[in-house]
Amino acid sequence: MIYITGDCHQNFERFNGRIFPEQKEMTKDDYVMICGDFGGVWNRNEESKQETMLMDWLECKSFTTLFVDGNHENFDRLLAYPVEEWHGGKIHKIRPTVIHLMRGQVFEIEGKRIFTFGGASSHDIDGGILDPNAPDYKKRKKELDRGWRPYRINHVSWWSQELPSEEEMQEGRRNLAAHDYKVDFIVTHCCSSSTQILLGNPEYKPDILTDYLEEIRQRTSFRKWFFGHYHDNRNVNAQEILIYEQVIRIL
Repeated sequence: MIYITGDCHQNFERFNGRIFPEQKEMTKDDYVMICGDFGGVWNRNEESKQETMLMDWLECKSFTTLFVDGNHENFDRLLAYPVEEWHGGKIHKIRPTVIHLMRGQVFEIEGKRIFTFGGASSHDIDGGILDPNAPDYKKRKKELDRGWRPYRINHVSWWSQELPSEEEMQEGRRNLAAHDYKVDFIVTHCCSSSTQILLGNPEYKPDILTDYLEEIRQRTSFRKWFFGHYHDNRNVNAQEILIYEQVIRIL
């Protein structure tokens, strides 16, 4: 079985046995996929007690947890995990069965090909990105707090790696080409530029990642595309599904 859900932001209550009773019939050979903003690797320098508790709790679940990264992840720590090969693609293992699916990979899971590509642009940064080492950091932070303007702090609550490198995009192209640009499922955090327009919010602007995903959308044959990021549950069209709190079975 494969289930899929949206952004968690370190809140994994939806996997409580009372809310998600289907897990009673699941084993570690079954999967729950999270479409980014996992949030389980977030503390600034090292795994906090809360993170340890949450990751151990997920590890004790009957199923295997898989996730693509979102824009709200601590990339300094996430990318420091050793890269391993798993089901045909590259991963980071947070726990033996809590697994980060890296960008631009094609995984073979239960006989299905799944293309993964995490990341997205942060929208909640009207006040900008603050550098904690800048001489005017405290002054700027105080001004923004006073004006209730949202901001992020570099390497504390924001990382430039939220958007992909050229190498990651090229790897995605190579892996898709090796499969003749044919997969069963695509799992990302944000969506393509044209799909984003259909969401109807003018605050969502195209960027290097949504344009890249637009290229993927036009070149790739796929059955379903699942993405999170926009905090809604919605069938955008027959193939593309925006998911947030729901946990739905796809196989």
